[in-house]
Amino acid sequence: MKNIVRIFLALFFSSLSLFAAEGKPNIIIVLADDLGYGDLGCYGHPSIRTPHLDRMAAEGLRFTDFYAPSEVCTPSRAAMLTGRYAIRSGMSTGGQRVLFPDSKGGLPAGEVTIAEALKTRGYSTAHVGKWHLGVVEGSRPNEQGFDESFGLPYSNDMDGRSKVPAGSPNPPVDGWNVPLMRNGKIIERPAVQSTLTQRYTDEAIAFAHAHKAEPFFIYLAHTMPHVPLFASAEFRGKSMRGLYGDVVEELDANVGRLLAALRDEGLAEKTMVIFASDNGPWLLTKAMGGNGQGGSAGLLREGKGSTWEGGMRVPGIAWWPGRIKPGVTSEMANAMDLFATSLALAGAEMPKDRPMDGVDISPLLFEGKALPERPFFYYRGDMLMACRLGPWKAHFWTQAGYGQEHPDSHNPPLLIHLPSDPSEKFDVAAEHPEVLEKIQAAVAAHTAAMVRGTPQLK
Repeated sequence: MKNIVRIFLALFFSSLSLFAAEGKPNIIIVLADDLGYGDLGCYGHPSIRTPHLDRMAAEGLRFTDFYAPSEVCTPSRAAMLTGRYAIRSGMSTGGQRVLFPDSKGGLPAGEVTIAEALKTRGYSTAHVGKWHLGVVEGSRPNEQGFDESFGLPYSNDMDGRSKVPAGSPNPPVDGWNVPLMRNGKIIERPAVQSTLTQRYTDEAIAFAHAHKAEPFFIYLAHTMPHVPLFASAEFRGKSMRGLYGDVVEELDANVGRLLAALRDEGLAEKTMVIFASDNGPWLLTKAMGGNGQGGSAGLLREGKGSTWEGGMRVPGIAWWPGRIKPGVTSEMANAMDLFATSLALAGAEMPKDRPMDGVDISPLLFEGKALPERPFFYYRGDMLMACRLGPWKAHFWTQAGYGQEHPDSHNPPLLIHLPSDPSEKFDVAAEHPEVLEKIQAAVAAHTAAMVRGTPQLK
């Protein structure tokens, strides 16, 4: 009788464990580096072929108004993982705007990342790809909630040892000495960059397979298409858009591999996958001294490094078969929302000891409900450059991503109606003073309550 009771209890608690695991979806965030709003077929690119991301968008929810939290790498990633504007954690400062290999700061240990929050709910967690949130103690992936880490510690154009520009159409394979690391230890230096997109995907697939019986979180942060651009032999020279197109088409194929693996493992209906970019495209136009090896923001103005729309509005796709209905939304959302949304899906509590900036967008994802109106603030370094509220955007300062030494001040601010003017050509402030007044009130409230973190980008 005792044995029968033990068996019954074992089966009972096993079923409870299985039920709990099924109630917590797997979450995967796939982040491209410097991919532009106009670089995918489903966002209008005429010559880069992205059938897998196009299918993901057709099966899921494609955002027309999805934003990166910042216009460059480090602050954008810090904000996404913590659900807070990077200026709160000291990861967005004046002067130097990203971390470098010799930087003495990093994401503070006191910040709570998505990975740390999900671990409280029994999630296994993996970081795969580019980190760029610090190499000092306390800021590294395994110290920020990730059980496993595989990738580059910072951007692939750092640790340079060649005079060839990073934007070269033929970058030397040994031109950069950036290390590939696993759980804090160097396993390859220099990293063979033409293999990274595939190897990152292999790692993500392997982690999903190893942890398919339990909920998992994977942050898959691709190195590409940040310059220098490298494509594998299978994709090199195959696109109509040159090397940049080769790299994006390889990225697309590997997103397809990941989604196919989830289907094959029976995990597709248990997994929410988000695809986005960390900021707008590095334009690298001839006018900037480049050679066309950068991306496109489509109709949007400017690119990486700028708070014009092209610098921060990015592709955004949410995919979860059986849960997210196919569609296109013009609701405004941003990558900081992934923190609150992930925690809500996992049943984890939001931090209550700090201001949070992202919101749970589950009602939009699963029910198609409109989100409450809220302001979105465009920071460049430590300067609040612009604010969007509803369809309106006010520019207080403007500056090109690169090549413009000082920002232009606007008093009165420029006012743009984004749905009718996505290229931000027409200032309509004189016609809508009441809108500008409302935005200025939102900025004043935000600024008055802002407590800036200790600067880390030093």
